[in-house]
Amino acid sequence: MAVCYKKLWKMLIDKDMIKKDLRLQTGFSTTTMSKLSKDENVSMDVIEKICTVLNCDVGDIMEFVPDKKEEQ
Repeated sequence: MAVCYKKLWKMLIDKDMIKKDLRLQTGFSTTTMSKLSKDENVSMDVIEKICTVLNCDVGDIMEFVPDKKEEQ
């Protein structure tokens, strides 16, 4: 299973925010933001901080999707 953060990016659009706004409000490094942009794994501390700042639940910002090789 792979992680997908498309819901996070949609939520930022809905809240009239950009990635830089999220980075500044959470105090994340550009490296962490890059990992999120590339749908890479991040720590639960990162997920918790995003949920706190955006006042949402984990399922509101991410989802697990099957790996392409698992679909075959």
